[in-house]
Amino acid sequence: MTHALITGGAGFIGSHLAERLLAAGYRLTLIDDLSTGRLENIAHLTGRPDVQLVVEDIRSTQVMDRLVSECDMIFHLAAAVGVERILKSPIATIEINIGGTEVVLQTARRYRRKVLLASTSEVYGKGVRFPFHEDDDTLMGATIRSRWSYAASKAIDEFLALAYHKEADLPVVIFRLFNTVGPRQSGQYGMVLPRFVQAALSGATIRVYGDGQQQRCFCNVRDAVEGIFALAETPAAVGQLFNIGSQEEISILDLARRVRDRAGSASEIQLIPYDQAYEAGFEDFRRRVPAIDRIQAATGWQPQTPLDTTIDQMIAYFRKDSEHGGNHP
Repeated sequence: MTHALITGGAGFIGSHLAERLLAAGYRLTLIDDLSTGRLENIAHLTGRPDVQLVVEDIRSTQVMDRLVSECDMIFHLAAAVGVERILKSPIATIEINIGGTEVVLQTARRYRRKVLLASTSEVYGKGVRFPFHEDDDTLMGATIRSRWSYAASKAIDEFLALAYHKEADLPVVIFRLFNTVGPRQSGQYGMVLPRFVQAALSGATIRVYGDGQQQRCFCNVRDAVEGIFALAETPAAVGQLFNIGSQEEISILDLARRVRDRAGSASEIQLIPYDQAYEAGFEDFRRRVPAIDRIQAATGWQPQTPLDTTIDQMIAYFRKDSEHGGNHP
C-alpha cells in the first residue's frame, strides 16, 4: 500500500486529493497548520485507520523529517494563497512558500522520496501569448507591487525543485494549477467563484473587481485532482512541468451573471475599481488560459466538468452548509 504525505491536506484541493488517493488504495498522512485549511474539509476522513492528521507548520524540520521518512511520496500543496491574503501578508507569503518548499525538498532528498509540487498559473505573470505553454517566457510586474510576490515565490519553488532533480536526481513532478474551483472552496481570501455564489444566495451585492472583462478558465477541483493523480501514476512525468486547468473561458462579469441566474438570485452586480478592492496600482491578468496538450500527451487527462455543473455544485454546497449552520467567510 502506497503511503502518501499531503502538505496542506486540510485545504480545499488537499482534501479532494485525499479522497481520490484513498479511493485508489493509498494510505495518507495529512499535514496542515490550519491557517487556511479547515478541519471540516476532512472531518469525514480523519476517523479512518488509513489517515493520519498532523497539525503543524511544514517548516518544522523535525516533524517533516519524521513524516517524510515514513511515507513513499509527497504531494506538496501547502502554500500561502489568495490575492487578499497575499497583499495583506507579503512576508508570510514569501517565507511560507519558499521556506516550506525548501524543507520539503531537503527532506525528500534525504529519504529519496518522490515529490509532486503544486505551482500556479500566476508564474506566467503578464504573459501575452495565449494559451500559456509550460515553456513560455514569464513577465512579472515590478517588485514594488506586492501582488507579484506570490508568483515570484512559486517560480522560485519551481526553480528549486528542478535544481534538486537535476543536481540530486530527486524525482519531482511540477504541476501549475489554473483557477480551480468547487465545493469546500472559501471566499475568505478573495477566491472569486465562492464569493459570487455566497453573495447570490444571500441576496447581497455581487462585487466584480475591475471592469469585469478579464477572462478566466475555471476547472472543477475533482478534474484537477484527477490530473494530479494521473501525473503521480506516470513515471515519465518525472522531471517535467505540466499545466492543469480548463480551457472554457468566461469573463468575470459574465461569471457573476451566470451565478446569479443559476442561483435564482436578484442580487445587484457592482463593478469595484481595483484600487478600492485591493490597493493602488494593482495589476491583473486580462486572460488566463492554459495549453493542456502536454498533460494530455503524457497521461490522457483532460477536464470533464462543464462550468455550469461546477457552479451548480457550489450553489448546492453553500445552501447545504447554511442549512447546517455553516460559517464560511
